[in-house]
Amino acid sequence: MSAKFPVRATVTALFSAAPERVFDAFLDTRMVGRFMFGPGVRDEAIVSLTNDPRTGGTFSYIVRRQEKAFDHFGEYIEIERPRRLVFSWTVRQDPAGSESRIVIEIAPIIDGCEVTLTHEMPSGQENFIEQARIAWGKMLDKLTEVLDDV
Repeated sequence: MSAKFPVRATVTALFSAAPERVFDAFLDTRMVGRFMFGPGVRDEAIVSLTNDPRTGGTFSYIVRRQEKAFDHFGEYIEIERPRRLVFSWTVRQDPAGSESRIVIEIAPIIDGCEVTLTHEMPSGQENFIEQARIAWGKMLDKLTEVLDDV
């Protein structure tokens, strides 16, 4: 457990897609706009989705909800295709304004892979654990649908 991010929300999902396809979805803005953000996921409009998917590269995913823009941004810390992706995660308009970290681990299984996503947060975010689990769980469910459609 990280001293900087001791609070954790973890979700796991099974996919019938190859680990490479699932991994790549997290770095492809077209896919991100189908399973993480946009009207197919929640009541919001995508303003822009940009990224530089390399270690040290950054991303910015801006959406509009109820006439307010929200910028989800961060930096890629580890990119080990197809098994591990780690990036910082901050929502600029979040009143807490704290940075967190997302760790995505992908393990091959028969006919697909298992994804374990952990949202690591700073102390004081304990009341956000269940909300984070629900939100990331919905996004992983949506990714399953999107990959089945492709």
